[in-house]
Amino acid sequence: MSRALLIVVSGPAGSGKTTLCSRLTEAFPQAIRRVITCTTRAPRPGEVDGVDYHFLARESFEQQITKGVFLEHAVVHGNLYGPRSADVAAHLDAGFDALLNVDVQGAATIRAKGEADSRLAAALVTVFIRVSDPVELRRRLTGRGTDHADEIDRRVATASSELLHAGEYQHVIESGTREADFTTLETIYRSEKRQHP
Repeated sequence: MSRALLIVVSGPAGSGKTTLCSRLTEAFPQAIRRVITCTTRAPRPGEVDGVDYHFLARESFEQQITKGVFLEHAVVHGNLYGPRSADVAAHLDAGFDALLNVDVQGAATIRAKGEADSRLAAALVTVFIRVSDPVELRRRLTGRGTDHADEIDRRVATASSELLHAGEYQHVIESGTREADFTTLETIYRSEKRQHP
């Protein structure tokens, strides 16, 4: 039986990382389990609590931070986000690959924890989705129709600093079409599975 992986995917808002993660779990339903992240932001239309995210009141989230519940947590665009350590461990213990969609701060925290946790270090695979052209990123964010202009401006500005961290990841996908990005992510996953017998 191959070793279970913890696949951490990051990238700026609009990079398509959420769609890519969903497609990867759909392509490998017997192997990969997405770790559902907790957040204090309000659900977007169509999002379901416990499926897309665990939507928590800020007070509840902060209490869980105090108790050390999260593998990592961060403030992103004014909201708290974080996966629970127990949720990650449950997937790995059951022999599934765990898939996490986190920002660059979260990925850095997980890498740092891996330095002190050999099991985490052995399982960890990091992937960054890079959109180098700010015009293209703005087009994608605008096309989603979910954010106001000032929020889009903030996300584009944040993306420029996030891109500086791409070199910290084991794999970088230069974002093109959705199909090309997914093909690259799938190739990375299959390659990592072959390297972790």
